[in-house]
Amino acid sequence: MQLSPSPAWKEPIRGGVNRGEEYLNSRSVGLYVHVPFCSGKCFYCDFVSVPVQAASHGPRRRHAHASSARVRNAGRGQGRHARRYLEALEAEMRLRPSCQPRTLYIGGGTPSELEAGELAGLLAAVRRSYATDGIVEATCEANPESLTADKLSALRRGGVARLSLGLQTTENRLLRRIGRRHDFACFLEAYRAARGAGFEVSVDLMFGLPGQTVAGLRGSIDAVLALEPGHLSLYGLDVHDSTLFGERGVRHDEDLGREMFEISIERLAREGYHHYEISNFALPGRESIHNQIYWRNEEYVGLGCAAASYINGERSTNVDRLQDYCDAALSGRRPVAYAETLRGRERLGEGVMLGLRLLDGFEPEPEALAAFAPEIAALAAKGLLRREGPRLRLTREGVFLANVVASEFVPPFEHPSAETVSFKEAIA
Repeated sequence: MQLSPSPAWKEPIRGGVNRGEEYLNSRSVGLYVHVPFCSGKCFYCDFVSVPVQAASHGPRRRHAHASSARVRNAGRGQGRHARRYLEALEAEMRLRPSCQPRTLYIGGGTPSELEAGELAGLLAAVRRSYATDGIVEATCEANPESLTADKLSALRRGGVARLSLGLQTTENRLLRRIGRRHDFACFLEAYRAARGAGFEVSVDLMFGLPGQTVAGLRGSIDAVLALEPGHLSLYGLDVHDSTLFGERGVRHDEDLGREMFEISIERLAREGYHHYEISNFALPGRESIHNQIYWRNEEYVGLGCAAASYINGERSTNVDRLQDYCDAALSGRRPVAYAETLRGRERLGEGVMLGLRLLDGFEPEPEALAAFAPEIAALAAKGLLRREGPRLRLTREGVFLANVVASEFVPPFEHPSAETVSFKEAIA
């Protein structure tokens, strides 16, 4: 089913709507808001985030219905940094042309590290800045250790009806090994509190973790399935040099990772979960609307440090340092670090690369089929790609070698013909 907007989104927008480019005024887009704060950096994480080590965070287990003292302390590690960042976010909203969001996604970092009042203020700023009546899905990412009852209430009152809740594994020894700050009991309490408050909940799991076994992964999947979530995201460990795992030289077994992925796909399929994107599974009608905007190469606006946008053919990315972002936005300057407009094979190839993440396939532009005819034929001959009328899709083998397939549609090309526009040219 498609999630209905919470009544909060149907109330009149206070403070009016920003006036900007006529193009965006009439566009229905995805709206992403980045909250970079987290209680600490997980050992595998290479997202832009600001770890905050604060004694007030208390013990590793901090439950959704924790003691009143813990509830008051949850999320206090950011303090003035969070307040300044939220002011900068609203300033960027005023700098952006108006748009009509179809979806809202608050990601991070860990948005649930904000205090309840800060979450409420962020949602109110979105309502002041954008025409939110058309939002059909509003999601917020959260971690179990920082998801308190008052935050659930603030999110629900503010119109958020869907949570993406990070678990990764049910094995406590592995949670410690990958730098998570909760245990499985903490997750269970947070999940049940969220469901009890009326939220749809998507659960994140990982495979290929150091020390993880096939039996352990099966146990994690079984435990999560017993909760009957509408949506699951399943990610294989990818070690980046910039992460603590990268610094420690952690390596993952690709053969074991593939076996784990195959087992997971088969298990979830038996329980009726539609494998609709390489890393995502959902019960019928419970697919993520917002994330499909990315894979369908549709338009979206990103707010916050390191947030990306795609509007009218231009891709742009904000500066990634917290202070630089706040300084720019609060001084009335767009905090954009880079922008480009893709053309030629580069634009066409990106559309193919993104569309192929959808397991049911997609219908490429005729120009893309012509531009990449040799690559498509070669991948089909290897059994990685399949043509079904006008549609293109990965085969079962292609799902496991998706990165190999994707590499055929991104630069460098043998005969490049794409052009890019520099940031200075883009804003001239």
